[in-house]
Amino acid sequence: MNRYAHITGWGIGVPEKILTNDDLAQMVDTSDEWIVSRTGIRQRHIAEEGETTASLGTEAALQAMEVAGVNPNEIDLIIVSTSSPEHVFPSTASLIQDRIGASKAGAFDLSAACTGFIFAMNMAAQAITSGSINTAIVLGAETLSRFVNWEDRETCILFGDGAGAFVLQTSADPGGVLSSVMRSDGSGGDLLSVPAGGSKRPASSQTVQDGLHFIQMNGREVFRFATRVMKQATEEAIEQAGMILDDVNWVIPHQANRRIIETAARRLKMPMEKVVVNLDRYGNTSTASIPLATVEAIRDGRVKPGDLIVFVGFGAGLTWGALAARWTGPIPDEKPKVWPYRFYTLYQAYVRVRSLILRFVRFVEGVIWGKRG
Repeated sequence: MNRYAHITGWGIGVPEKILTNDDLAQMVDTSDEWIVSRTGIRQRHIAEEGETTASLGTEAALQAMEVAGVNPNEIDLIIVSTSSPEHVFPSTASLIQDRIGASKAGAFDLSAACTGFIFAMNMAAQAITSGSINTAIVLGAETLSRFVNWEDRETCILFGDGAGAFVLQTSADPGGVLSSVMRSDGSGGDLLSVPAGGSKRPASSQTVQDGLHFIQMNGREVFRFATRVMKQATEEAIEQAGMILDDVNWVIPHQANRRIIETAARRLKMPMEKVVVNLDRYGNTSTASIPLATVEAIRDGRVKPGDLIVFVGFGAGLTWGALAARWTGPIPDEKPKVWPYRFYTLYQAYVRVRSLILRFVRFVEGVIWGKRG
């Protein structure tokens, strides 16, 4: 039996706080006109205290599970693509796994910057089609505002926070993920980076003083790179899927800069009416930008079952990639479902109790083994 990886659920988590261009103009030497003309961005959502990459990702995952009709114990794998993880380790995916009560799921983070959601989708789809798993949650989740230098008008105007999630499930029906392209060029790694905080330059008073924990970018070089590789990756993904450009209903690109998107569409000879763009309201949310744009297009009725979609992105690394998918939606299922996460507060209480019980069990084991030792 052939196995296909279908996208059956989707959700988003977005901070309530909004930072407009006029707000930014009170912080740095800029203006709404200057930002819109160069990027297309009008506002972005910013995480407040208590909101984290994991909390936003948890909200997105719960929504996606509800749309797909899957319970936590049906999930086999959770992949979180992020450029702003909660910690070096443990993985943000593991934190989300605990919070949604997915007791049977493996979980790991994937680092490929803004292209990461495409890479993670491909990893999950390959695991499903190979037969090793049946159900996965793939997330792009970011709180990049905490890595932004709010005195640098070249970068602080760009980034926002948010999370998006897809549920992927196995099906014998053709469709779902059809092809994918993953590429990288480490020779351009210095064009977009956060220089400090890793093993090469561990955190110190000097790295903080030098501002090396902030996002640094060569905007012109990234622009040239992005417009070239987006066209290339899109064409490769379509060809691998056995399709032609005219078959594509929607291109959903990484939401970095409207001028980049328009230039790439022009080179593809793709009308902008077939390109999903929402960065005016969210800014560049890195790995979250593609699922955020997709969910909006689903909810307003643009994306429909049967549509051929190409997701395409680029980012630090340098990385780029594209993925072609036949959109289907939730898989019909006659078995009864239990929806503990519809009652969100009650469900979160259950998850916290479950986590506390597991911690208590480890404590008891430590006491027992400590005495034996």
